[in-house]
Amino acid sequence: LRLARVPEAMAAAVCAFAGVGAAVDTVIEVMSAAVPMARIELLDAVQMGAINRYSGLDYEVSPTLFFEFHGSSTGVVEQSEAVGAIAARHGGENFRWATEAKERERLWQARYDSYYASRALRPGAVGYVTDVCVPISQLAAAIVRTREALEETSLPAPLYGHVGDGNFHVVLLIDPESPPELREARDLGRRIVDIALELGGTCSGEHGIGLGKIDALAQEHGEGTAVMKAIKNALDPLNIMNPGKVLGAP
Repeated sequence: LRLARVPEAMAAAVCAFAGVGAAVDTVIEVMSAAVPMARIELLDAVQMGAINRYSGLDYEVSPTLFFEFHGSSTGVVEQSEAVGAIAARHGGENFRWATEAKERERLWQARYDSYYASRALRPGAVGYVTDVCVPISQLAAAIVRTREALEETSLPAPLYGHVGDGNFHVVLLIDPESPPELREARDLGRRIVDIALELGGTCSGEHGIGLGKIDALAQEHGEGTAVMKAIKNALDPLNIMNPGKVLGAP
């Protein structure tokens, strides 16, 4: 018996929200409704404004969710429509979706350009990138508290994240020749870690754990870090695996 292979299709969707809370609530409803998702990304208002300027787009300058769906040609349509209905219940505006490749790429262009758009906010600056990860139920609180912390700095600081797993990034744009700005960025990074840990999260989803967040790892895991280091030392007594990083640090 040979079964006919169902051709895979893709769809993309974008929706703006009045606030981060409504956007994150939409993500929770989508996931609790068991809508199959390939990826969900959130870009905050600062990031959306940067993208409009960098990429010549006209998105609303407000927290925005980007969705991608994989499946059959009928399935991705059903998924897009289901997410559109959930977003509408949470005040989502201007929900747009597409299945044709060129239009999908156009909808996702903002997310593809996010880092370069961030850099363009301050020509000549470098991006100090940090991230944390929290339970999705705490994601809105984490982002709101992080944005409040970022309002206290003069450094441009757009925020975006892989909100399907509770992970978000901040790009702090600093003068590479300015030690005070580097200190300020590091201080902000520590505050963001504190917020995540207070909300039951972790100090890193992707960035900084090798060197920049060695202290944060100890803050998060306490004596557990010593146990990990002891295991590492037993397996690597000559300290030739990642010397000076995380568990190889003195």
